[in-house]
Amino acid sequence: MQYERVCIESLGYSLPQEVVTSDEIERRLGPAYERLRLPAGRLELMSGIRERRFFPPGTLPSDVSKVSARRALEASGLEPERIGALIHGSVCRDVLEPATACAVHEAVGLGPNCVVHDVSNACLGILTGMVHVANMIELGQIEAGIVVGTECGRTLVENTIRLLNEDASITRRDVKQFVASLTIGSASAAVLLCSSDVSRTGNRLLAARAVAHTDHNALCRSDGMDEFMRTDSEQLMRRGVAAAAETFDGLMGELGWQAGGIQKSVCHQVGSAHRKLLFDRLGLNPEIDFSTFETLGNTGAAALPTTLAIAAEAGRLDRGDQLALMGIGSGINCQMLGVDWQEQRVSGGEWGAQEATDDVKKAAVNREAVPEPKMLKRQALAKRVEHYEH
Repeated sequence: MQYERVCIESLGYSLPQEVVTSDEIERRLGPAYERLRLPAGRLELMSGIRERRFFPPGTLPSDVSKVSARRALEASGLEPERIGALIHGSVCRDVLEPATACAVHEAVGLGPNCVVHDVSNACLGILTGMVHVANMIELGQIEAGIVVGTECGRTLVENTIRLLNEDASITRRDVKQFVASLTIGSASAAVLLCSSDVSRTGNRLLAARAVAHTDHNALCRSDGMDEFMRTDSEQLMRRGVAAAAETFDGLMGELGWQAGGIQKSVCHQVGSAHRKLLFDRLGLNPEIDFSTFETLGNTGAAALPTTLAIAAEAGRLDRGDQLALMGIGSGINCQMLGVDWQEQRVSGGEWGAQEATDDVKKAAVNREAVPEPKMLKRQALAKRVEHYEH
């Protein structure tokens, strides 16, 4: 996938105010740690994650995504009516139907002549959406598009803590499949792409590459962010890095780049062991990379674009940098992009002050008449049982 007229014009991001340390999570895991005789400090030692953040309970992905999308739009300087596509790409979504992108589209005030849908591809959802929008721009179908997503990891982490504390049948060996769940954090990011004809930055997206190793699709399974996630972390890391090496070689061929010529990189934020293995395998100097997993944890599909936004905002990207964006997601899928970086247009910050309070209150009022998802499941199951009894 090669591009001649696509630019990454602006970035928006939103971070929760509430910070939860790995030490605090381990304190909450006291009963499980005591029962299984696990040493304190192992979570940060294994992952390199000191802390992560959570949005307030009850926050919907669209509550935050609309803020991140607005921030990206404002940073670009483009008028809302010029946006021809709005894609929501996080693992988390408001409801099964309609697309979460619909709520964001309405809130941001985009026009009716706009393609609106969700993309689901684990931790690659936003990157996948970026390629979809880039293809539409390259074909001349649209002038600009926004890809946005918000991951709300609180419930998954809290459910995992409760499970490990209350289920006495879980052994030390069993704990391994839940460690990845304890590294999850929350964040939101939006990427605005546009045609080079209207770009003010000149941050050209040059090429993208995707590789699928779906014979390993069972290594990470989740029934939803409100339930549990089971992960063979070691095998997922090793198989994912192998797929990444294949993707990286293909991207270098598409771009005509040499690995040693890459000035900067941003990869999916998993943890310290994953990054070390990845960079050793690719033959890259880790000093060119910018990371946020230490303080944000693994924020799913929002991880890479949020880290890119923070890196740009911090002045870590220079004009003329050959920038590699390297995504790996369970499935196993890999997706990598090559960018000729020139100028940053970023708007971001914390989400959770008065703006957050008003949004959550409004969302709560709108949801009052809607039964909880688990109640709907029970009602549906009761109807099925009654049908079969008859």
